[in-house]
Amino acid sequence: MPSYDRTAVTPGIVHFGVGGFHRAHQAMYLDRLMNDGKALDWGIIGVGVLPNDRRMAQVMSAQDCLYTLVVKHPDGQLEPRVVGSIVGYLFAPDDPEAVLARMVDPATRIVSLTITEGGYHVNQVTGELDASDPALAADLRPGATPGSAFGFIVEALRRRREAGVPPFTVMSCDNIPGNGHVARKMIAGFARLKDPATAEFLENEVRFPNCMVDRITPVTADADREALAERFGIEDGWPVVCEPFTQWVLEDDFGGERPPYEDVGVQIVEDVEPYELMKLRLLNASHQALCYLGFLDGYRYAHEVCQDKLYVDFLLGYMDNEGTPTLPPVPGVDLDRYKHQLIERFANPEVRDTLARLCAESSDRIPKWLLPVVREQLAAGREITRSVLVVASWARYAEGVDEQGQPIEVVDRLRDKLVERAQHNREDPLVFISDPDLFGDLASDERFVTPYRAAVKSLHEIGARATVEAL
Repeated sequence: MPSYDRTAVTPGIVHFGVGGFHRAHQAMYLDRLMNDGKALDWGIIGVGVLPNDRRMAQVMSAQDCLYTLVVKHPDGQLEPRVVGSIVGYLFAPDDPEAVLARMVDPATRIVSLTITEGGYHVNQVTGELDASDPALAADLRPGATPGSAFGFIVEALRRRREAGVPPFTVMSCDNIPGNGHVARKMIAGFARLKDPATAEFLENEVRFPNCMVDRITPVTADADREALAERFGIEDGWPVVCEPFTQWVLEDDFGGERPPYEDVGVQIVEDVEPYELMKLRLLNASHQALCYLGFLDGYRYAHEVCQDKLYVDFLLGYMDNEGTPTLPPVPGVDLDRYKHQLIERFANPEVRDTLARLCAESSDRIPKWLLPVVREQLAAGREITRSVLVVASWARYAEGVDEQGQPIEVVDRLRDKLVERAQHNREDPLVFISDPDLFGDLASDERFVTPYRAAVKSLHEIGARATVEAL
């Protein structure tokens, strides 16, 4: 349990997107600080803006915003701790003014985000804001009450500017290269459409630090709730489970005060990019490398794939020969050790990270995590064999049927378009990669097209496992 008096904790952070990862990571670091008697003026107020956030609001309300974080060790040991750093939760559709009041309060010095890759509304090819999303379009109507995270941030900044209150820092904690830069560019783009004066204020005065975050946090299962109740006597409507490993590399670029994160293991640095590229191109891209092939081969969990030597060799081959050559030097990191540690983390049988989770929202992930590797390798004349197979395995997965003839539930914001294209893979192997919004001009680059066509054909004719064996 928290060793600190939670009644003495006052809010300093408003966080959009309170899910498993935020509660296993940023909230956990603050809880560590609070247990050391520090950062008691940095309590978190969670905000949900999506319809499915209502359940989180209900659970947090019923539990005084307390929840259990269960660290799952590879040997089966469970290490539970009740976290108390979240001190309030607001479901924005019920009371948007309450959210704005909290964001305008001078005590709120940081607004943080874990809204997933798709929540930044980036056009994957132009890199500019895609304002066609219905939530953004609704917020752009004159006099509209905010409904999106962007809408709330811009309206809160407008009110702070008019009241003479210094701006808060916007801290993106999502898995996006240059997440602070992306947040700044996209929110500023939205602000220019909504309120040019606030856009100017944002671009001149608001800080957006970059950061790299890492902790595997699978979806909470009923079995996790049951184990918590049976083994520890804790009833928790929505506990969080995670692996032992955690990392947070944070750029020291705040507009005002910040918690002393470095006191609990956060790496405060001047340049995050080498660390985030390492993570995105080795960890995140490797998740993509294992999930589609593993699922097609009949596996359903990441640890099953990573206890199979064929796929371990495939992943290490990708990391050594394709991912690593695109990385700059990473200060203080032994990359060879890091890569083997990744395999150990993926192979943790207690985490039970589902391949379905890793296969979800691929259209937001492959273009950011893997295709930059492909493009850099092509530009340097280096190999792309395994990366091409990963893209082909995504195309095969998106057909919606596995190698045993069982249906696959494709989860993606572009699901209908992806599935429709993928179902023509046999007669037109290039149809899936012919979407320039996702793949740019790769479909016209023979250096990519030739091995891709062969990989798609092989996946159909001999299956995932035999295709990997044939590399």
